[in-house]
Amino acid sequence: MKISRQIKKRQQKIALALASVMLGLMPAALAADLSLQEAVNMALTQNTSLKVTQKGEDTADAALKKARGSNGVSVTASDTLSTSKSSDSDRQARNGAGVSASLPLYTGGQNQANIKKAELAADSARLLTDRSRENLKLSVIKAYYDALEAKKTVAVRQETVDKYQEHYTNVSQLYSAGAKARIDVIRSSVELSNARQNLIKAQNSYEVDLATLRNYLNINRTEPLNLTTDFSYDAFGIALDDCIAYAYTNRKDLRVDQYKVEQQEQAVKAAKAGYLPSVSLSLGLDNTNVFQPSSSSSQGASASVGLKWSIFDGGVTDAAVKTAQTEYDVAKLNLLKDKEDVDLAVRQAYYNMREAEKRLNSTQDAVHQAEEDAYIAREKYRAGEGLMLDIIDAQEALSTAQLNYISAQYDYARDKASVENAMGISLSPAEKEAAAKLSTDVAATLASSPIEQAGVAAGADTQPAATPAAVADELAGNEETK
Repeated sequence: MKISRQIKKRQQKIALALASVMLGLMPAALAADLSLQEAVNMALTQNTSLKVTQKGEDTADAALKKARGSNGVSVTASDTLSTSKSSDSDRQARNGAGVSASLPLYTGGQNQANIKKAELAADSARLLTDRSRENLKLSVIKAYYDALEAKKTVAVRQETVDKYQEHYTNVSQLYSAGAKARIDVIRSSVELSNARQNLIKAQNSYEVDLATLRNYLNINRTEPLNLTTDFSYDAFGIALDDCIAYAYTNRKDLRVDQYKVEQQEQAVKAAKAGYLPSVSLSLGLDNTNVFQPSSSSSQGASASVGLKWSIFDGGVTDAAVKTAQTEYDVAKLNLLKDKEDVDLAVRQAYYNMREAEKRLNSTQDAVHQAEEDAYIAREKYRAGEGLMLDIIDAQEALSTAQLNYISAQYDYARDKASVENAMGISLSPAEKEAAAKLSTDVAATLASSPIEQAGVAAGADTQPAATPAAVADELAGNEETK
């Protein structure tokens, strides 16, 4: 599905929801359906951080153009109007105009090295953008699954509250009938309160996770979302050693590191050019007009080849070469270090994925057993044969088993995505198509920004902002009671 169509469809749903609320036809806004793939594509098309990274390509391209220009022809025009007078001659007034051109014929390899260095920098900028897209994809996947996990956690916490509420009602009735002690009612009330606290925390986590997802997608920060892609187990069949080998070849940041090594190699060549002479060609045309004491004009042309060679510069070139060689060594060490980091990242993600995979089966069995145990504990208590502690322990064990199963599911999904990211697996063709639609036009970005639009709308209705001093007084409790 095309990104523009997705956005238009979402806007239509929001408009319909708002209209329905205004007409009293529905109590709340209609949540927009959002699949995981739609979320990834939308982020690749709209994310502001990605726009900042992609702007680096423009900077690198401009630097390349500058480097190439330094090795080409430069043309200079001049025009001078002057007057002079001496004690033994009349006043003279003249105008001189000229055009000169110069071309570097030989720079000791400096210009060529700088051009090659700039070309590598431009290629690196594009690779960094590609890697940022892959990292953004991973962030969206994690945020999406975080929100799904939080939503299911809310459901578990709500179920726990309902069970404790049901049990509290049952205990209260038994206490009223004289069949249970007051301590059972108190203990049941405490457990119900604790369960409600956990529910509140889970609900807040869900809202935070949704806010994080909206931020990556760069959509309205209050837009209701209905996440439609649930967890489904997808086995990962690549061996660890193969994952690491693939990462060494395909991680774009490692290729950037290799380019940096090559850039510094060119920097050494450019620095060593200071030991060599430079040769340049110059051409010039000039026209001189004399106005006083009499009118006359003359034209001229010139051509020259110049040689410049620094015989002694106080060690400046030696220092420049030493600096470039040191930076070259640092670049090679950084490449090695990043390879080590990639190896560790792949291993960590791979081990975590396999751990979550093993937890899937064991936790699913534990949920079934905990459900049966909780049912038995409740029925025994109703029959007067069980203890309050049995109810609490069984319900806690059930909640823990359910949460462990949910955690195992989404840990596996997140860790699998982390493995693929650590390997440097590229975007799919559809994702690349979505990424190509990213606009880096600053004016258009600011005009369409949900944050900017929200700020303008809020500013039209709010009172003047409080001064920093007033805020400080209020936080300190010094504001007078109104």
